[in-house]
Amino acid sequence: MKIVFMGTPNFAVETLEALLEAGHEVKGVVTQPDKPKGRGKSLGETPVKICAKKHDIPVFQPKKIRDKEAVKQLKNLEADIFVVAAFGQILPKEVLQMPKFGCINVHASLLPKYRGAAPIQWAILNGEKESGVTIMQMDEGLDTGDMLLKESVLLEEKETWESLHDKLAKRGGSLCVKALEQIEEGKVVRERQDNSKSTYAKMISKEFGEVDFYTSSSEIERKVRGLYPWPSAYTYYKGKTLKIWNAQVSMEDSSHCPGTVSRIGKDFIGVSTKDKELKIWEVQLEGKKRMSVKDFLLGYSIKEGEQLGRQK
Repeated sequence: MKIVFMGTPNFAVETLEALLEAGHEVKGVVTQPDKPKGRGKSLGETPVKICAKKHDIPVFQPKKIRDKEAVKQLKNLEADIFVVAAFGQILPKEVLQMPKFGCINVHASLLPKYRGAAPIQWAILNGEKESGVTIMQMDEGLDTGDMLLKESVLLEEKETWESLHDKLAKRGGSLCVKALEQIEEGKVVRERQDNSKSTYAKMISKEFGEVDFYTSSSEIERKVRGLYPWPSAYTYYKGKTLKIWNAQVSMEDSSHCPGTVSRIGKDFIGVSTKDKELKIWEVQLEGKKRMSVKDFLLGYSIKEGEQLGRQK
């Protein structure tokens, strides 16, 4: 099929590569504009743009996909279908209805659950036992279109945003190829979403990573995994940001005010929460490299009774 692909981050790259490997003709790639990156603020290309350039595919980067010039460029490509994966802009009706087979989306959740920008993170944050990928026929709503194909993935006990992201990206690519086969052959079955079962996966901000020790130890442990590696779960130690990279819920009940260092082990720091103690195994202090708590304790004489968190 003749395809226009729309996507921006690494999640979308797997789908683009799968389409090319399956022999589809990608007429053009639409991705977000380059953004300043790093301390030097030089413009950084999106992962999808880098992939497209590698395969000599024309790249378009409109600030707004609904602008007249952008719409004109899409029409000129004369694609059979638009494939969207984590593009980052809402498509207007004119664009949705432009190609013969409309627009399909690769969404990283089992719709109608977790519509929105951060489905992978929220699946972990909420303690879900499974997640998955849905190929959806796009409409004007936010992830509300008819479902074409779904595939579930069981979450492992120590699943992180990064590990689940990589699994779902790969599944998304292969499932998209399968959906295109069914569309082309006229065999695809559309299933309407049950809006009463929908949930919204709102965007994650950097500030959201701050740990509140007055919540349960299991919530904090899921935050550590669900926000790994970005924006990461973090607290404060003596006024400096302390990222928490690895933590575990202890069998010990909390015996101190939440946020209090309750135990210092050889290779862990125990911190009181709303219920159980949280054992922290790996950290990164502001301005320092990531390290095990065992190494951290060699350089910092943190003591039982000290308080972690923002000082009021």
